[in-house]
Amino acid sequence: MTEKPYPDNNELRLSQFDYDLPEALIAQTPADQRSASRLLHLDTLSQIHDRQFLDLPDFLKAGDLLVFNNTKVIKARLLGQKDTGGKVELLIERITEDKQALSHIKSSKSPKPGTVLHIAPNLSLTVTGREGELFSVQFPVNVLDALDEHGMTPLPPYIEHAADAQDEARYQTVYAQEPGAVAAPTAGLHFDDVVLEQLKNKGVRLAFVTLHVGAGTFQPVRVEKLTEHKMHFERYTVPAETLKLVDETRQQGRRIIAVGTTSVRALESAAKQREAGQAGVDISGDTNLFITPGYQFDLVNALITNFHLPRSTLLMLVSALAGMTPIKQAYEHAVAQQYRFFSYGDAMFIETPSK
Repeated sequence: MTEKPYPDNNELRLSQFDYDLPEALIAQTPADQRSASRLLHLDTLSQIHDRQFLDLPDFLKAGDLLVFNNTKVIKARLLGQKDTGGKVELLIERITEDKQALSHIKSSKSPKPGTVLHIAPNLSLTVTGREGELFSVQFPVNVLDALDEHGMTPLPPYIEHAADAQDEARYQTVYAQEPGAVAAPTAGLHFDDVVLEQLKNKGVRLAFVTLHVGAGTFQPVRVEKLTEHKMHFERYTVPAETLKLVDETRQQGRRIIAVGTTSVRALESAAKQREAGQAGVDISGDTNLFITPGYQFDLVNALITNFHLPRSTLLMLVSALAGMTPIKQAYEHAVAQQYRFFSYGDAMFIETPSK
């Protein structure tokens, strides 16, 4: 009896996605130059190759389609205090209206509706309600304007320093356009204008989606049985122009290569939401698509990504694309070869295993 390539969904356990990572391998700062990272290539035969990110154009062919997430990280972290003097910290999760947002709030006690939070002499916010773990917050001015003036770049919890000028520049892709993310789509951080130009000159086509990465991307999975995990929602849009390029690429037998797990989720969510024969319209919505081993990909053939946290939904996604055993072996190899991990770390190029 041959072994199944993936367990059935109800057999998947959180402990299957764990690995040992020395703390010293968690990158605390970006590489000197965006494209100066290493690249672990996991090929169609699940063979591992140690390369440099600058080698990426060698793996791509004319007609391949690279799909990037053009979300822009907002300065979503605010510090302030209540009328009582108690300190509060806000992490804006989503802007819902011009002057309203949903936010995570850290304080000694959960603020009740009507609580005023003083951020600056000219900026006080009012808590108006609660939606699950998030608080509704009313701003007196445009939310983005207030964040630009008073907010800080929200770095991931495993980066130990406070955001500085380097982070403001480097924790953002060079093609970021649509403000709304509280975490960067970090696979895109490796691309600079030189690499993008090389890809275009080779005949590789570029397309964009928008998925506003939420703080939920860092939330740990708290259940052992994965079918019991509730995935967080994130807002996404796949433009009609991108869908047209996707359709053309498929018809030509070329590859659709997602840059980052967020691009994967946007593309695959759009494929499920799109009606048969629908063309010429943007596809958008809130997605909580949870991709685990056994998932059948509708659009994505390959993935450029960073290394992900143990026991994370992102590690489950890459395991769905490449296979659980190949990813396990690749991560063991990366640890042994001292690759840099997580947001400011090195990259992987994962190709779908040949059948």
